Parts: sequence; C-alpha cells; structure tokens
Amino acid sequence: MDTLFPGPISKLAQLVLADAQAAGLKVATAESCTGGLVAACLTDIAGSSAVVDAGFVTYSNEAKRAMLGVQGDLIADFGAVSEPVARAMAEGAIARSNADVSVAITGVAGPGGGTPMKPVGLVHFATAKRGGRIMHDSHRFGDIGRHEVRLKSMDVALTMLLGRISG
Repeated sequence: MDTLFPGPISKLAQLVLADAQAAGLKVATAESCTGGLVAACLTDIAGSSAVVDAGFVTYSNEAKRAMLGVQGDLIADFGAVSEPVARAMAEGAIARSNADVSVAITGVAGPGGGTPMKPVGLVHFATAKRGGRIMHDSHRFGDIGRHEVRLKSMDVALTMLLGRISG
C-alpha cells in the first residue's frame, strides 16, 4: 500500500478508521504543532471519508479561538501549550463538527520556542467523545528534532484516538 507516512503510524491510522467505522463514529482532529498531519494520515487511507468528518489546523492562538472556540483567557492564563487549551481544543472540535470523537494536539515541536517551563518536545493531547468526559495526556519527548516530535505526537494522538473509540 502506498502511503506518505511510516508503516507503524499508517497501520495505527487504519485501525482508528476500522474501529470508528465499526462503531459508527465520526472523527475530528484539532491540531497545532502537528499542522494537520494526523488528519492527513487518516485521509491518506482510501475510504476514510466514511469516518473523518473534520480536521482543524489551529496553529495560531487566534485560530484556536475563532475555529474551535478556545477562550482567550485560557490561552492568556495557561498558554497555548497547556492541558486546559488541549482540552478546550478537543471539546471545540466536537462542538464545531459532526464528529463523535476528537483528538487535539498542542505543543512545542522546536527547534526554538521552548522555555524552562515549556521546553521543546512538550506536547499536550486531549480526546473528547460527544456526551463524555475529556481525557488528557502530555509527553515530554525532549529536543529530539522537529520532525521526530511531530511523528511521535502523531503516534500518541492516534493511539489515544483508538483507545477512545474502542473504550
């Protein structure tokens, strides 16, 4: 099978799509540091239109507010790379789409932009399910390079999404 993405990530995306389709669920993504890579990975697979409803690339704070309804005070108080913002992004993706399940990613991919409190490689993830609670996780991948942070983030996001669909 031809794919733009590494085999293990592509296989994970296939599982997400298969499980979501079997459960009759639609999926949305809300991405910042991954710039739409999770949505691209899902839609790289033929038949994904049966499952993927929407993909929001909200790289700027203004886009997070305008497209996902993230409150400006959350960004001001906690920063764009934070648990509250990741949760709000996941919730906004559900509220502003026809999806049943969403995943959100916001982080510092590098090589610059890190601070002592929010170093390069810190990524926050959240999943939401319509009518359910929002789940959060964060990873400190370290300063392993922009490409690697984004690949590892895709893996975590797809794994969380799969777990949310299946569980």
